[in-house]
Amino acid sequence: MDRAAKAVGVTAASVTVLLLATDTRYGYHRDELYFRMLGAHPRWGYVDQPPLTPLLARLGIEVFGDSVWAMRVPGAILLGLAAVLAALIAREVGGGAVAQTLAASGAFGAVPLASAHNTSTGTVDLLVWLGVVYFAVRALLAGRERSWLGAGLVAGLGLYNKNLVVLLLVCLGAGLLVAGPRRELRSRWLWAGVGVALLVGLPNLVYQVVNDFPQAKMAEAVARNKGDDSRTLLLPFQLLLLAVPPIWIAGLVTLCRDRRLRPVRALAVAYPLMVVLVFVVAGQPYYTLGLLYGLYAIGSVPVERWVTGHRARQVVLGAAVVALSALGIVSSLPILPANRMGGAAGANPTIGDQIGWPEYVAQIAAVYDQLPAADRAHAVVFTGNYGEAGAVDRYGPALGLPAVYSGHNELFRFGPPPDDKTVVVVVSQAEPARVAALFGPCGSGTALHNSSGVENEELEASVYLCRPATAWHVLWPRLQHYD
Repeated sequence: MDRAAKAVGVTAASVTVLLLATDTRYGYHRDELYFRMLGAHPRWGYVDQPPLTPLLARLGIEVFGDSVWAMRVPGAILLGLAAVLAALIAREVGGGAVAQTLAASGAFGAVPLASAHNTSTGTVDLLVWLGVVYFAVRALLAGRERSWLGAGLVAGLGLYNKNLVVLLLVCLGAGLLVAGPRRELRSRWLWAGVGVALLVGLPNLVYQVVNDFPQAKMAEAVARNKGDDSRTLLLPFQLLLLAVPPIWIAGLVTLCRDRRLRPVRALAVAYPLMVVLVFVVAGQPYYTLGLLYGLYAIGSVPVERWVTGHRARQVVLGAAVVALSALGIVSSLPILPANRMGGAAGANPTIGDQIGWPEYVAQIAAVYDQLPAADRAHAVVFTGNYGEAGAVDRYGPALGLPAVYSGHNELFRFGPPPDDKTVVVVVSQAEPARVAALFGPCGSGTALHNSSGVENEELEASVYLCRPATAWHVLWPRLQHYD
């Protein structure tokens, strides 16, 4: 094994070990509690996403047991693999040991770490996008046209995680049209790769058509609810996605100036096009991460040349990578005790969303325990969002809570409670008058709280005991919401 392979292996293994070592601190993220529920009901797709990430979460549970650590094992491994892929991209564009190691170290950025730690679709997407970029670079720079088949296979598999990979393919195609080599657009291997992507991803595409494109409707709902904030944060966020922003900027500049990299200049066009598309569709600011990490890997090569033979530059680069990676670790992983996080939870909401779930479910159970025994047989729990529903599903059985229902996203399709369930424990962030209008009559609400004093979305929720005046099958359509 050469020096580069050893250094990359150590870097990739380090990020995986770091994640596994910290995965048991704090608790489930709200999305993980939702994925746990979805994974227990495997389907070809869900209204808000394809099935891959929930199934990976279930795989971790099946192999290692029903725990937050088990769910997070796949993400930790995938981020390590993403680091290796970034190093391979750097090698393809001429990078040596320093460039390859530097490319792999991009996995220590705050967003890649946070995505992998919280069992999110973002980690799978990162690996998929880097895979597409890697095979595209091989095809364009080295003339290995059959690599387009690999790009197609990876993209097709990526459709089972998110349909977002289609934007990457569109931007790469547009990049080839604008920056060339345009002859590649006539390559039979490129179009064979497109065919492979369609064939592999066909079941997911069929699911979308048969179910009237539910994920498109979900995207519209997210754009309505969060679009203004997403557009405002899009450009500033590009400087926060990876640990050392000058490296990906160097990659963008190098693609435009280095004649040796002219065959892959399409990537320099694809990135700004991607930013524009994400702005137009009001997507999340981190949607560009996979392509940006590809630029980061390419930028590692001129940075390697810049520090070679210059001891002072090597020290500056090493210090910057270590310091900014440490900042990414502290801001994205559960390093500090929960009761000492202070403003960290406000700066990174994903941290706050990992705090308090067992306590919240215990408080819900305390309200339920007020019911007479005769009423408990006719009681259910209804929650306003999937995080609350997932928490009750995870912790509620041990506390004697009945089945939980929600109208949020895919959980609406799980169906309403039976009509003979005439008592409901409602967990909602809505105004009491709104709760009473839907589920009334209701008693006064009990506000949720956590002992760590961490602010998160659930502190806006209260628990109510209600006796709905409307049958569930009539009420249920009014409870559906996408966000």
